[in-house]
Amino acid sequence: MSVPTDLKYTAEHEWVRIADGRAVVGITEYAQAQLGDVVYVELPKVGDTLRAGKAFGVVESVKAVSDLYSPLTAKVAATNQALIDVPETVNGDPYGEGWMVALDLDGAEGLDALLDAAAYEGLIGG
Repeated sequence: MSVPTDLKYTAEHEWVRIADGRAVVGITEYAQAQLGDVVYVELPKVGDTLRAGKAFGVVESVKAVSDLYSPLTAKVAATNQALIDVPETVNGDPYGEGWMVALDLDGAEGLDALLDAAAYEGLIGG
């Protein structure tokens, strides 16, 4: 199971990539493997303010429906609209083209609560 060391993680299995004043968010390889084949993704609107630890969207698979939880309190700067038409991208490339939202880091809260790769690996059992 891939756990890139350049990302931060949540206990709810979201990953966060910090770059250029934004936090790009998606679900981990572990999460997509547990869900199975993703068939539907519901995302927030650009401009919405997400709250750390609160649900912001939904991922539906052939096995289950799972809420997406925001790792930060921040405003949505972009959403991956390609997932609406091709939700299975989450399964094929969870750390790349399968990203969910980009958040504006200006005034973002919650960065210090995120897990590093080693802590996340410990959480999922290595």
